[in-house]
Amino acid sequence: MKNKPLKPCTPAERKETIRQAILHMIDGMVLSAKEISSQVAIPEKEVYEHLEHIRRTTGSKKECNLKVYPSVCKKCGFEFIKRDKLKKPGKCPVCKSESISEPLFSVNRK
Repeated sequence: MKNKPLKPCTPAERKETIRQAILHMIDGMVLSAKEISSQVAIPEKEVYEHLEHIRRTTGSKKECNLKVYPSVCKKCGFEFIKRDKLKKPGKCPVCKSESISEPLFSVNRK
């Protein structure tokens, strides 16, 4: 029995790039990477990569800036203010709890 050759899967057409869609989405709104990934239809891991690129490129521009609201330990209230990585930390350095809120992202236009 012969199998039919598979047709190549074509991606959904986009009118703007993924990074542009993320920028428009978080402009004036505060969202987590999980919320962004569900709305843009890409994996959460890719959202962090795009957000890192957005942070680098918007930092050099004067009209907008990526604002990162840090993760907070739900048990002791420790804020991860000095953290450079955008991903959620694994556990709290103070109480060793793994119950940590996700960082939130927004774009501030100047």
